[in-house]
Amino acid sequence: MRSIQFIIAGLGLAVFLLLQCVFVVDQTERAILLQLGKPVGNSDYGPGLHFKLPFVQNVIFFDSRVLEYDAPAAEILTQDKKNMVVDNFSRWKIVNPLMFYRTVRNVQGGLSRIDDIVYSQMREALGRYTLTEIVAVERSTIMDEVTTKSNVLLGEYGIYIIDVRIKRTDLPQENQMAIYGRMQAERERQAKQYRSEGREEATKITTMADRQRTVLLADALRAAESARGEGEAAATAIYAVALSQDPDFYEFVRTMDAYKKTMKDQTQFVLTPQSEFFKYLQ
Repeated sequence: MRSIQFIIAGLGLAVFLLLQCVFVVDQTERAILLQLGKPVGNSDYGPGLHFKLPFVQNVIFFDSRVLEYDAPAAEILTQDKKNMVVDNFSRWKIVNPLMFYRTVRNVQGGLSRIDDIVYSQMREALGRYTLTEIVAVERSTIMDEVTTKSNVLLGEYGIYIIDVRIKRTDLPQENQMAIYGRMQAERERQAKQYRSEGREEATKITTMADRQRTVLLADALRAAESARGEGEAAATAIYAVALSQDPDFYEFVRTMDAYKKTMKDQTQFVLTPQSEFFKYLQ
């Protein structure tokens, strides 16, 4: 009976020691191994079953998924010396658990570094633009620059920033109305300038159209006069040919034509019966 108890106790102790010698890393985690509080070599354990020395070694797990950090809203000074409140968030992950542990120890320490560095880069990037430009330009370009420069500095902490995005930009409560008024005045000035430029361009187009119309009309009149002159010259040539071939008939036709034109409007003439005008009516 006592031997069975010893066997059961021995098996229990063996299971306990075995459990102290192994650890399992989940698919969403990375782990490092510590011995007496210090990292063992370049330990960086991915998902799976791993072994360790019992009692003298322990394991620290880190989340390997993409994490988010919602930074508190902070004031930033723009190029034109205007304060604006920026509320941003970052998506990040731990890419080197050993370096992360050695430099910042834990997630809270990592967030502190992210907050300092991202805010510093945000302040530097937005400080190169005026308030109006920040509202008008494509912010993704600025945020890409902030992300790239932040990664250069956060790499030594085993942290990688996936992206930084601005959730909201606002103005300090005490000077919102004054800045909004200046922005509105600037917009009105630009609109007035655009309208003036549009009217000037319209005047140029109208003047050019009038000039082209004048040229076209002059060309048309010149062509018409040329055609009329050619027609009259042709008619004169025809009359000359007719006169040379039969002068008496030509005179008769011209006289009949004169009768027709003068009698059409019932015009009264005072002429003697012996006038040459009536020789074909006698």
